[in-house]
Amino acid sequence: MTVLSAERPERDEAPHDPAREREAGDAGRDDALPPTYDAAATEGAIYARWQAAGIDTAHASRSERDGGGRVPFTVLMPPPNVTAVLHVGHALNDTVQDVLARWRRMAGDEALWLPGTDHAGIATQNVVEKKIAREEGLSRYEVGREAFVERTAAFVRETGGQILDQLKAIGASADWSRTAYTLSPELSRAVREAFVRLYERGLVYKGHRVIHWCPRCMTSLSDEEAEFKDTPGRLFHLRYAVSDDPARALVVATTRPETLFGDVAVAVHPDDERYADLVGRTVRLPLVGVDIPVIADAYVDRDFGTGALKITPAHDPNDFEVGRRHGLAAPIVIDAAGFVREVTDAAGRVPAAFDGLERFEARARAVEARAAEGTLVRAEPHQHAVRHCYRCDTVVEPRLSDQWFVRMAPLAEPALAAVRDGTVRILPERWEAVYLRWMENIRDWNISRQLWWGHRIPVWYDDATGETFVSRDDLTQSPTTGNRLRQDEDVLDTWFSSWLWPVSTLGWPDADAPDLRAFYPTDVLVTAPEILFFWVARMIMAGYAFGGGAPFHTVYLHGTVRDTQHRKMSKSLGNGIDPLEVVARYGADALRWTSVAGLGMGADVILDPDDLEKSFAPGRNFCTKLWNIGRFLLQNVGSAPVLALEHVAPERLTHADRWVLARLDAAVRDCDAALGPARPPRDGTGAPRWPEAERTAGLRLNEYAEAARRFVWSELADWYLESTKARLAVGGTDDCEVARAVLAHAFDGALRLLHPIVPFITEALWHRLPSSPRGALLAGEAWPAPRGWTPASDVAGPFDVARACVEAVRQIRSDYAVPPGRRVDVYVQPTDAPADGELAAIVGALARADVHLVDGDALPFDRQLAAQQIVRGATVFVPLVGLVDVAKEREKLTKELAGLEKQLAALRGRLANAGFVDRAPAAVVEAERAKERTWADRAVQLAQSIAALARGS
Repeated sequence: MTVLSAERPERDEAPHDPAREREAGDAGRDDALPPTYDAAATEGAIYARWQAAGIDTAHASRSERDGGGRVPFTVLMPPPNVTAVLHVGHALNDTVQDVLARWRRMAGDEALWLPGTDHAGIATQNVVEKKIAREEGLSRYEVGREAFVERTAAFVRETGGQILDQLKAIGASADWSRTAYTLSPELSRAVREAFVRLYERGLVYKGHRVIHWCPRCMTSLSDEEAEFKDTPGRLFHLRYAVSDDPARALVVATTRPETLFGDVAVAVHPDDERYADLVGRTVRLPLVGVDIPVIADAYVDRDFGTGALKITPAHDPNDFEVGRRHGLAAPIVIDAAGFVREVTDAAGRVPAAFDGLERFEARARAVEARAAEGTLVRAEPHQHAVRHCYRCDTVVEPRLSDQWFVRMAPLAEPALAAVRDGTVRILPERWEAVYLRWMENIRDWNISRQLWWGHRIPVWYDDATGETFVSRDDLTQSPTTGNRLRQDEDVLDTWFSSWLWPVSTLGWPDADAPDLRAFYPTDVLVTAPEILFFWVARMIMAGYAFGGGAPFHTVYLHGTVRDTQHRKMSKSLGNGIDPLEVVARYGADALRWTSVAGLGMGADVILDPDDLEKSFAPGRNFCTKLWNIGRFLLQNVGSAPVLALEHVAPERLTHADRWVLARLDAAVRDCDAALGPARPPRDGTGAPRWPEAERTAGLRLNEYAEAARRFVWSELADWYLESTKARLAVGGTDDCEVARAVLAHAFDGALRLLHPIVPFITEALWHRLPSSPRGALLAGEAWPAPRGWTPASDVAGPFDVARACVEAVRQIRSDYAVPPGRRVDVYVQPTDAPADGELAAIVGALARADVHLVDGDALPFDRQLAAQQIVRGATVFVPLVGLVDVAKEREKLTKELAGLEKQLAALRGRLANAGFVDRAPAAVVEAERAKERTWADRAVQLAQSIAALARGS
């Protein structure tokens, strides 16, 4: 299908078909597991099976809001521009969304991840204009509006969905049957409806004021689209001679001397005694030779520059307000392309020498001319914030213009309250204050753009009568006079369509649309902080204005992908990473794991574009390890059917079995806590609202990744699997079958936990588990739930004691340089539990030791001639006589003790110094005291070991 089709494709609303899913799963089943994981040969086939099974398709009829039995969970994809190509920022953003969608789908929710694209007015028009100019040498004006729009639409139809196809390569499980497009007929209808409704409420109006203008894009911009950037410039001090006393002058300070041709006054503060006698008089405007008044206005900052400001109402928004208060003219002297000209009400103001100069060239010429006539007092370096176009980075030109605006203050009120009362939470929480501050000081939104590509403003004019008509339907004739009407030339700001995204994509303005009824409000919005105001805040306002409430309950603002110099990755800097190259080299799962595992709450992700091997090593290494664990485990489990765990009597389980099942329970709880809660609880009124204690809970994706990794890697593979090798080797026994059942169950749980992050490799491994139903797909299976195996947290279970003993023996081996292959005698004296044969077997197998269990205090050797470690639940002894070179070991420990005593003496001297103890922070002093205690204990231990070795030599 084409993602930009005019008609939304029909969707199969039937429930999941198990036979269909089994068929899709069986299509790629191959029980032979290769020695290495081949992502390139695996991922495409697995994705095709998911698609064939309809795993990612949501059904309104199954949502409890539409009479079904499932809780809806909705995530809306921030629509990428139709001109965009997948970059690493997209990959991060969409991976996070995919993790959430897969998690909730497995958890039993009716999960909808709705994708789509944005028509991107400025960006797309620029691309097509450049293409036509490059290939045909024509401007859009020569092509004509209608033909240009059609050619742009054709370009979008051809290339606009590429980024969505690329998202499939990283495993995005979006419901592609619902792919939306902001310029589709359905969403265009919603845009027009929103405009008309706001106009009818008096919230849309046409205003004559100074706006931000991009001379490159040739359109107005909103406040948010004109971004401030610190820019080096110069502050020019210019003399304006008093008209009736040329020997006297006012000196003004300005950064923009090229606008002097539009000056209509010089303003001073009403309380500034320096200029009190000049208020009401006039000064001569240099280079132009006209007299302009000196006015008093409280806007003037007496402490900036000279305390006198030139007032140019048509080219500065603050000057415009001053001009309105004083009834001043507003001559426009810079045209739309950024050239100095007499545009409006400026006759006779622009000297011939300046007419047609580009604005920055005019600035330099004006300074030269002022210097030549002696009215330039001085110029000094000045760093200041200058607005730039967010699309092309051109310096924005303030310009007087007629534009359409939305009154934002009334719309902001419920959106402010929603964040304050917990209806909507913003994560990380530091962004909440930024949101509130912006909303409390919100300004009206300039929504008209001087473009051809976009939603044309639904306003028509009767030029004969001056009447204006706003309509949901296209008009050609005046409904009152029958005169031919002219539609407004401008289009709406692209963000005016995307602020409706949560409602328009679900069927609004049809109040009874099935998707709107079933899936609105949505749940989590995942996006970047830089569009908090462009998009997020406006969507919340639109949700209350049109959807009847907040459009989502959680805003998750993830960090930014940066290079090793902490610069944001961008095409202009040449420091970007192509995610598809990463997928081709290491696989989609390696890309996803690296992104998620390093994604602390609000933390940036640092990658090296010059070293992909290093950047994505965490993901590549994890996938390699997981595959190796899977191969080893599956080889030990075998392919024969395994017992279902519920059919295994509890008394048949060993300590190791119970331990790994308890650790799986703990991992599930840790993953649930890191990810959730999935939605807010309902307050006393029945409204969903985040209580203060849960405002920051969940969405700790790196913690979720670590909890799942720790279980499969450190606990299942490193401990349980190693401990059960002997049981698995004796095939056909009852003990072997129990071990196989537990191992299969534990690995099944691990793969389910990991699946949302690394879906391809987990699907490939799970598919081969003998416990997996033939033909099923992991993507459609249930999220694991704790089964009550976890022992009391304050009691060390027998397997925990065995693990501690193994680690103690390994540490002793390391301390005394005992070769890994040499068997050692180990004596274990349990303290919290009676001696246990299973404990001895585990320690013997994993520590390469002959284990002797000691019941009571009697030991068959001199305990002073043994290395000893006290662990939780036991004391471990390893006799040293005959195991190590006693004399050499004594010499080594003696040297270590001497060095430690020297360090201890220095540390104790520092702690005995009252000056240090009194002046240093309490935490530092306490840390030093703790260090002294640790070193003292080690010194005693070393002395005892030396004495023991002396007796044994």
